[in-house]
Amino acid sequence: MELYSQFSLVVVVVALFAYINHRYLRLPATIGLMALTLLSSLVLVGLGRLGVPAVLRVVEVVRALDFHTVLMQYMLSFLLFAGAMQLDTRSLSLQRVPVLLLATVGTLISTVMVACGLYLVLPLFGLPLDFIYCLLFGGLISPTDPVAVLGILTKVDLPRALETNIVGESLFNDGVGVVVFATVLAVAVPGGAETVGPGRVLGLLLQEGVGGLALGAGLGYAVYLLLRGVDNYVVEVLLTLALVMGGSALAAALDTSGPLAMVVAGLVAGGQQSRRSMSDTSEDYVDKFWELIDGVLNALLFALMGLEMLVLNIKGIYIAAGLATVALVLLARLVSVSIPLSFLRTRREFTDFNLAVLTWGGLRGGISVALALSLPPSMPRELLLGITYVVVVCSILGQGLTIGPLAARLQRRHERAVAAG
Repeated sequence: MELYSQFSLVVVVVALFAYINHRYLRLPATIGLMALTLLSSLVLVGLGRLGVPAVLRVVEVVRALDFHTVLMQYMLSFLLFAGAMQLDTRSLSLQRVPVLLLATVGTLISTVMVACGLYLVLPLFGLPLDFIYCLLFGGLISPTDPVAVLGILTKVDLPRALETNIVGESLFNDGVGVVVFATVLAVAVPGGAETVGPGRVLGLLLQEGVGGLALGAGLGYAVYLLLRGVDNYVVEVLLTLALVMGGSALAAALDTSGPLAMVVAGLVAGGQQSRRSMSDTSEDYVDKFWELIDGVLNALLFALMGLEMLVLNIKGIYIAAGLATVALVLLARLVSVSIPLSFLRTRREFTDFNLAVLTWGGLRGGISVALALSLPPSMPRELLLGITYVVVVCSILGQGLTIGPLAARLQRRHERAVAAG
């Protein structure tokens, strides 16, 4: 009953703020929700310090909600599967090379660059940190989470190829980032460097990465065969729901990457071949079901991120270091996008417009916060969590609110240049 009460309180808050945002603020839904919950959290923190009993009870409710567990074990699989289901697999097939390079090589470049930069910057704030922990931070902050900005980008009428690159990269680099983080964490724990050698690291990468891809492909194809043999939207929705819930549980039992498995499963089960086997009615119901799931869970996710401010102990020096890290993360994003695209310039047309949108549209989100919350107390958890939270808030509110106007302006400039050229 206590869990039900906690969840009910969160849903009531989300619904109320969603109404206020839609009725008055008219900000993008996820950004508006996070801004409202963040502002209300700051007010509640002030009231809590005054000892207001009702506020203290709200703080205890939020503290009882394990954000890392809620996101990584429950919400993430649904969000990634829903995103993969909505992706045009034909367009993804045409853009598979840049998506693959951005999600893998780009994520690794960003991880190393952020780690090196953080290792040099933190001593300036009197917060020196071992390089392995800087690398751990690089792993958790490098996955992009453009969920908050996708609704804006689709209204800007971006080229299909660029939109596919952004969506495809975000789906796959979430899984890649989690694999990199888990591997570095295994080395970073006390005694891990002595017990986890190169062979073990390679084994972890294969088990998490390749295992997740193979599991997702197998489960997705099995459900595709089942969908092909039935024409009933209730059964088809249940099959896709079972795929996510059962598949993520199986991935956890096999110690492989659930995020990667769910992305691949969504692409296979929701691909063009699978859709051709559905009736128009079934396809419409399945699409609307996962679109609704995606919208509701994203609303809950960004509201929870705002409410986390109630229970985080972020010191002033951490905020200052976090603001410096924002610039560092953006620079790493620019380089990690530029290098993969430079390899492809001879085969594809990638302009400065593509580079700018991909760089500024690489938002950090709930996955980074959840990974930081999973760090054990034996590590500099508070420092890394504080910096992560500052980077994520600045990314979502700063980049998220400006990517739409920026993309529109760059698009107009690009079109004028093409017309004049």
